[in-house]
Amino acid sequence: MVCASKANEKRDFAATIAGKCCESGDLIQENTFIQKPEIGDILAVLSTGAYNYSMASNYNRIPRPAAVMVNGNTSREIIKRETYSDLVKNDV
Repeated sequence: MVCASKANEKRDFAATIAGKCCESGDLIQENTFIQKPEIGDILAVLSTGAYNYSMASNYNRIPRPAAVMVNGNTSREIIKRETYSDLVKNDV
């Protein structure tokens, strides 16, 4: 895990990174060191395990995020972010 815009800086900020599901086991990385994050920073998760897109679900009715490929200073969205409308469009 790195702060994307600070990837070349020293990782000296102790952190536990939690997911968005509001439950005790939703930890992405525990007791790790990253660059000191600031509001607006983007965290890059370099190894996602079950957080990869093929394992994604709509647990807690949370829309899936976009997926972005980055190469140097160029980024490209490869999967669009889901909206709440996407989540409920098949509900009866």
